Amino acid sequence: MNTNKYLEAYYNEYDEENRLVRNRVGQVEYLTTRKYIDEYLTSKDIKILEVGAGTGRYSVTLAKEGYEVTAVELVEHNLEILKAKLDGTERITPLQGNALDLTAFDDNIFDLTLVLGPMYHLYTKEEKVTALKEAVRVTKQGGHIFVAYCMNEATVIQYVFGCNQLHSLIESNMITDDWRCVSEPKDLFEMVRLEEIDSINEEVKAKRVKIIATDGASRYIRDYLESVDDEMFEQWLSYHYATCERLDLIGATNHSIDILQKI
Repeated sequence: MNTNKYLEAYYNEYDEENRLVRNRVGQVEYLTTRKYIDEYLTSKDIKILEVGAGTGRYSVTLAKEGYEVTAVELVEHNLEILKAKLDGTERITPLQGNALDLTAFDDNIFDLTLVLGPMYHLYTKEEKVTALKEAVRVTKQGGHIFVAYCMNEATVIQYVFGCNQLHSLIESNMITDDWRCVSEPKDLFEMVRLEEIDSINEEVKAKRVKIIATDGASRYIRDYLESVDDEMFEQWLSYHYATCERLDLIGATNHSIDILQKI
C-alpha cells in the first residue's frame, strides 16, 4: 500500500470534519490557528491557498467570510465533504492535488498559503523540503506561509510513556536512543523537533516570523478542560495565548505552526 492509500484508508474512517470542534483541545488548536491567520487577513482582496485542506474547516470558513480561496486536498473523501458545504456563492476553488506537486499554479500567485496538514504525513526531509519549496514558490514576494507540524516530545510524553507503549515501540524500532520517534507511511504521522524544522527552512527563501504552539499544554490537561465551565476555559485560552509563542515551550506542544515570510 503506497503512502496515499494509507492516508485514504485512514481519512475515509476518521472524523476529520469534527476534529477541531468536538472537544476543547481541538477548539484550542482551531482558535489559536485562526487568531494568527486573522492577523494576515488585511483585505478581502488577498488570495489564499490551503494545501491539504481536509474537509475545509479553514478554507470553507474563510471563503464564506468573503475571501478568495483555493483549496487543494489529496484525499477524495475529504474533498467531497468540503464541496458539500458550499452553496455556490463562495469564492473558492476546490481541487484534488498533492502538496509535493503544485505545478498547476504559477509562481507568486497567493498572498497567504496554508500548509496545515501535509507535513504530518511526509516522512523524509527531502519530501518536507519539496512541499515547503512548492508552497513558497506559489506565494507572492512578501507573502506568508503557515506550516503545521506534529512535535516529537509531546508524543514521547503522552503516547510512549502516558499510554505505556515504550516496549512495543522499542520492539518495532520506532524510537531511537535519543528519543526520536521514527515513522513510515503505515504509521500515518511523522513527528519532528524544532531543529528539524529549522533545517527544512534553511532550504527555502523564506524567513520565520514566529513559530507558535497551537495547542500548547492543552492535551496534558484535556480531562480538566472538558470538566470546567466556559469562564475557566476562557481563562485557559488567555494563558495559552500569552505563552504559545515561547520557544522554550514549542517542543512540548502536540501541534505547532511555523509562520514564514517569503523573501
